[in-house]
Amino acid sequence: MTDTGGRGPIDAHLHLWDLAVSDYAWLGPQHGDLFRSWTAGEAAVELVGAGVAGAVLVQAEDSRADTRHLLRIAAEQEWVLGVVGWLQLDNIAATAHDLDEWAAHPKFVGVRHLLNDDPRADFLELPAVRAGLAELARRGLPFDVHDAWPRHLDRAAALAGDLPELTVVLDHLGKPPPRVGGPAGAAGAAESAAEFDDWRAALTRLARHPLAVAKVSGLQGPAFSVDTARPAFDAALEAFGADRLMWGGDWPLTVQAGGYGPAFAVYSALVAELSPTERHSILRGTATRVYRLSTD
Repeated sequence: MTDTGGRGPIDAHLHLWDLAVSDYAWLGPQHGDLFRSWTAGEAAVELVGAGVAGAVLVQAEDSRADTRHLLRIAAEQEWVLGVVGWLQLDNIAATAHDLDEWAAHPKFVGVRHLLNDDPRADFLELPAVRAGLAELARRGLPFDVHDAWPRHLDRAAALAGDLPELTVVLDHLGKPPPRVGGPAGAAGAAESAAEFDDWRAALTRLARHPLAVAKVSGLQGPAFSVDTARPAFDAALEAFGADRLMWGGDWPLTVQAGGYGPAFAVYSALVAELSPTERHSILRGTATRVYRLSTD
């Protein structure tokens, strides 16, 4: 287990879903082993095996049923430290109603909308959505931005500027494009480097806002390794600093990259050369602060 200053790491991004509870429209047979229900018991085994102290559950479907499912699990499982649920942000009456219901649960800590699955590119700019997000800010609840690159990363920066009191959490570093290697001057390598630089510039624009934070998560792919993850991690560290980064395991998506333990080993290696204070921030402190987790 990576040292975090005397307490175990906190996974800021873990999913559980039950195919009997909600539709999970994004999920299907094409996803192979992922296309089944994933339980709290399975997750607990993975966390214990990796020496992880607890986790924040994050919604995997834009539905009340999915959020209620996660809150029920949180009430039963001590290792679940918080739940990032869903709100119908484009309907202010529904937002207010559901916020009152969710707020009755002590482990409700934030909100996410599956932006990348929403056909409305201007979702974050809709007046009703802005009103709902302003209410989140008033209640001290952060908003997780889902898979932001390329459609929503600059829109997230605009949101952070327009609502400076709202904590904006960038999931998965916005899903950066990979940097493809190859001979100098090769078209594929040049195009990859240019797209990566565009992502990094947009990331830096978001990071200028002091309440913007980012999750070092979801970077796994078929060739996931320290070397493939390093460019995005280094760019995020430079833009945000360790005190505005948090690690997330993104289980069970990591089963397609070797499993939870091997993925955690990659993230642990990425932070290994940082100072103890920086490691603590990324692996525990930032998540505890941003989501106001009770870890005693």
